[in-house]
Amino acid sequence: MIYLDNSATTRVLPEAADAAYAAMTEQFYNPASAYAPAVAAEKAVEAARARLSAALGGTPDELLYTSGGTESNNMAVFGSLKPLRGKRRIVTTLGEHPSIYEVFRSLEGAPDTEVVFIGLRPDGTANLDELADALTPDTALVSLMHVSNEVGAVNDLSAAATLIKQLAPNALLHSDGVQAFCKLPFSRLPVDLYSVSAHKFHAPKGVGALYVRSGVKFAGGQIGGGQERSLRSGTTNVPGILGLDAALASYRTHQAEWIDHIRACKLRLAKNLLTISDALVNGPAPEDGAPHILNVSFPGVRGEVLVNALSERGICVSTGSACSTHKKGQNRILAAMGITGARAEGAIRFSLCPFNTLEEMDAASGALAEQVSFLRRFQRR
Repeated sequence: MIYLDNSATTRVLPEAADAAYAAMTEQFYNPASAYAPAVAAEKAVEAARARLSAALGGTPDELLYTSGGTESNNMAVFGSLKPLRGKRRIVTTLGEHPSIYEVFRSLEGAPDTEVVFIGLRPDGTANLDELADALTPDTALVSLMHVSNEVGAVNDLSAAATLIKQLAPNALLHSDGVQAFCKLPFSRLPVDLYSVSAHKFHAPKGVGALYVRSGVKFAGGQIGGGQERSLRSGTTNVPGILGLDAALASYRTHQAEWIDHIRACKLRLAKNLLTISDALVNGPAPEDGAPHILNVSFPGVRGEVLVNALSERGICVSTGSACSTHKKGQNRILAAMGITGARAEGAIRFSLCPFNTLEEMDAASGALAEQVSFLRRFQRR
């Protein structure tokens, strides 16, 4: 099998699986308990928290563990708005993951809340001119994804932060970093809140984190035993956290070479695919953007038909976000980029990982070229 849907989920690294398994079978104690093995489990969790927060450029008391990217994104929005009183404007883009976009949609019509969606540029990045126009003194929150899960566009968070500081100095900046963390070089980001998800970088599903900058007024929403500084109660997911920690350690060791390899695979794949008649890249040029995501259209063939045809040949790709796969209608993000009609219908997302090979890129593109040629014979005219 050739797996090219790593933006949906990734295969767990052996070392991450081993760490999670050991936490389930050996270090299985509840870290909220008081006896020595439980205290040891708590210390292991806190050591992992310190390493993850450092990778984000923060401190341990700025990091909350969650169940994944969706929860982190929901917490970021609701947790930052809950302490506020009075009228407020909140701003996001038309290109966000559903766990941000649908949250903002749900707040339309809420008391004292004005929701503003800004558009995308043709390359998939946020239109910062529209952001500047949307910012007002009563703007409370801006949510801007770091890397587009659909087309791999990388938003300029520093430029956005500068605009916010100038035009809406009281606003918080949240970024959905699910497709960026570990895929872009580690650095301290100019954000107030940042979401990550473990299963996007070869760690177990069911665990993620939210960075909340020290000093941000933030309210939790899950009441119970007081875990995560009483902001997210619930039994600590020790296996998930230690699995995440092991995967992060591997990325911190190999990240530079892994990024270079992923980008080399992406460029090889793009070069091959663009030899297919009428093939078009959606989003940034292959040499730009995130190293692991490539979105290409094959007008005249429906994307879901291509996905099924390739699946029968043991090649896994997607038409976009796994969280939107079963939704009908046009692709919201491509439409926001100005891509509609046959080009949007024929879009395929390829997302890579460090363990893909150049040979797989050749095999996948060869199979796709055959399928496109075959299926276009039945194109409706």
